[in-house]
Amino acid sequence: MTEHIIVERTDAYPGVLVIRFNRPEKKNAITAAMYQRMTAALEEANADDEVKAVVFLGTEGCFSAGNDMGDFVGYAMSGTTEPPAGAVFIKALAQAEKPLVSGVDGLAIGIGTTLNLHCDLTVASGRSLFKTPFVDLALVPEAASSLLAPRIIGHQRAFALLVAGEGFSAEAALEAGLIWKVVGPNEVEMEALAIGAELAKKPPQALQIARNLVRGPRDEVLARIDEELVHFSARLKSAEARAAFEAFLQR
Repeated sequence: MTEHIIVERTDAYPGVLVIRFNRPEKKNAITAAMYQRMTAALEEANADDEVKAVVFLGTEGCFSAGNDMGDFVGYAMSGTTEPPAGAVFIKALAQAEKPLVSGVDGLAIGIGTTLNLHCDLTVASGRSLFKTPFVDLALVPEAASSLLAPRIIGHQRAFALLVAGEGFSAEAALEAGLIWKVVGPNEVEMEALAIGAELAKKPPQALQIARNLVRGPRDEVLARIDEELVHFSARLKSAEARAAFEAFLQR
């Protein structure tokens, strides 16, 4: 069975660890097992001095459609008091010690968008779409996006993205400062890997210190993740959310 998350290294891009969404038949929707694999990969990157940068990639025409809706429904019906599967991954993302680069081609929905707020450089194809339909699903923003997005793109654009659920084209995302560069669909992967490889060539201690200075303290980000998670977990189990999930699955 093909892995839905592929973690790989290549001699062509030394020092780069690639985390690739590989579930194209489901538009790279993320399951609990996929979150666990990505968390382990980030922990591996933190612990391995040979890894200098991490690059997130999707498949042709799709970065990620966000959380698997079946998993959301299962969580809503389970009665568990445990946090949803993505919570551990989101914290690992926020605490990543190596530079994070993402290459987005096509759909970037929900966590497929908010993941990029934690990346240091994102390249996207012109056919990409960034959209977070949290409120439409009776949910709330996650991954500290309610803190990071207003800082990065301003209140009005953050409200449009996170609350109104407006989609951002690659050009709009570039103008807003959500992404670094727009390239052709066939160039996304090569460009993202090349960026990762260039970062990997830099003096690692200076790179880490400089990155930490630019990103600032993580305590506030982690606190906002926890605050969002309280609301997100509760909303997942709400009657409002169950109705929204059922309507989505019946489309």
